[in-house]
Amino acid sequence: MMDEAHAQAPQVKSAVRTLELLEFLATHEGSHSLTDIQRALGYPKSSLHALTRTLVHRGWVETDASGNLYRIGIRALLVGAAYIDTDVVVQLSRDTLDWLAAETGETVHLARLDRRDVVYLSTRASKHYLRPVARAGRRLPAYAASLGKALLAERSDAEVEELLPDRLEPLTPNTIVERPRLLADLHETRERGYAIDFEENTVGLRCLGVALHVENEPVYAISLSVPVARMTPEHEERMIAALLNAAQRLEALILPARRAI
Repeated sequence: MMDEAHAQAPQVKSAVRTLELLEFLATHEGSHSLTDIQRALGYPKSSLHALTRTLVHRGWVETDASGNLYRIGIRALLVGAAYIDTDVVVQLSRDTLDWLAAETGETVHLARLDRRDVVYLSTRASKHYLRPVARAGRRLPAYAASLGKALLAERSDAEVEELLPDRLEPLTPNTIVERPRLLADLHETRERGYAIDFEENTVGLRCLGVALHVENEPVYAISLSVPVARMTPEHEERMIAALLNAAQRLEALILPARRAI
């Protein structure tokens, strides 16, 4: 697997530490003291101090007025924006995501599988007052989101086991944290052709997800997020039809473009 190849490749310690520090600050909201960061990452405090000082100077990390608390810096936005601007699937999906949002009136997401998580790449917000809030760059455990479950269902049970963390942490009381139950849910997803998230990452929100077959092993998926108050059986039926339609449109559009690259 790709992750195993990366793990076996020679790594530069300073580069690894820099990336792990940036990833920590990017995935932990708010500001953090040097002691908190050192406790989380386990680096020698002297090395960590020199590293943070360099990153602050370069604008990748910022400090508060006291200089004692650290958070991700604005230059980190360059990387995320550049990825979204150059991702072919993101670019080619824009019109179809617009259509799906207009057709359903609900919030639309495009995401990509990144190891054990799904990362949101593009969102179209619902025009309803009662609507979910999401942003590009948001990261969720794959097992707790319809986007992720749609992608996990494209893999064998053995492959799913490799992707899952040792412990499935609940995000809500409805998150599936028992492995046998999750595997059964993925089997049902394969049979019906789309995944359902029953308030598993956000209470009050039902999500439907479909994997996009635009490469040999799907890593992209689209979803619709609907407050449970609006998800009547009739509305859900319309949402599923529109979502599957959008997936077919995207596959017909993206596959030829990717083959031409």
